[in-house]
Amino acid sequence: MAADNIVDVTIQNFQQVLLEGSKEKLVIIDFWADWCEPCKQLMPTLERIASQYPEQVTLAKINCDDQQELAMQFGIRSLPTVAFFKDGQPVDSFGGVKSESEIKEMLSKHLPSPADEYIQQAQQAMAEGNAADAYTFAKQAFDIDNRNMLALKLLAEAAVDNGRLAQAKELAETIPMVEQDNDYQRLMSKIELAEQAADSPEIRNLQQHVEQQPDDFATRLQLALALQQAHRDEEALDHAFYVMRKDPANADAKRFALDIINALPDGDPLASRARRTLYSMMY
Repeated sequence: MAADNIVDVTIQNFQQVLLEGSKEKLVIIDFWADWCEPCKQLMPTLERIASQYPEQVTLAKINCDDQQELAMQFGIRSLPTVAFFKDGQPVDSFGGVKSESEIKEMLSKHLPSPADEYIQQAQQAMAEGNAADAYTFAKQAFDIDNRNMLALKLLAEAAVDNGRLAQAKELAETIPMVEQDNDYQRLMSKIELAEQAADSPEIRNLQQHVEQQPDDFATRLQLALALQQAHRDEEALDHAFYVMRKDPANADAKRFALDIINALPDGDPLASRARRTLYSMMY
């Protein structure tokens, strides 16, 4: 039984399968004939590939003996011929027999990347002002494909919005000159503004006091709170952990550290590092 995404094309369903269908999926058109031995060799490979990409690909088989009008419209001169259609237009083709790996390599140029869905979700979350979800989705996209410049820029921008300035700057430094477009310039402006906002007079005064009186735990936790509010979570955690090490019975420090960790977005490397540190002190 043929898969739902494997279709025999005739002049009657040509427009629906090829022109309309290629707006939703990549359509692979296989021009073949029963007398063509290479066609019979290639077809199982194409059918196997189609079965592996049911949501992304439609295999449209055109028997050139039965559908001579379609074969003439496409100007087919030799068999087998395979054409890729997307949005009603041909985007690629090949003649003769190719291996499964060769065909998949061609497909990869025209199919969505696994990271694309996460990128779209990150963009949506960012547009809605949901910085935590934007970071999580961007991190998933980047983990799948760390060469994807859009994923990288989104992760860097989401890192800024979540107060990960060091991570954002580290990511920004890896963006090549050719990719330093308007999105890159916006990213660098956000980093600069975030750095300025994160260094308030209140924080500087508290830092100075703590430097002079390092075991004033109440003031150190005030500093940790101010740092957390400025999205400087890693520094805030460092101060909370300092108090826990010096005063293991300090419930405020423990509760504050847990609150910061639980508020971190999913996928944030700081969360896993901080949990390990916290648990090592608690147990």
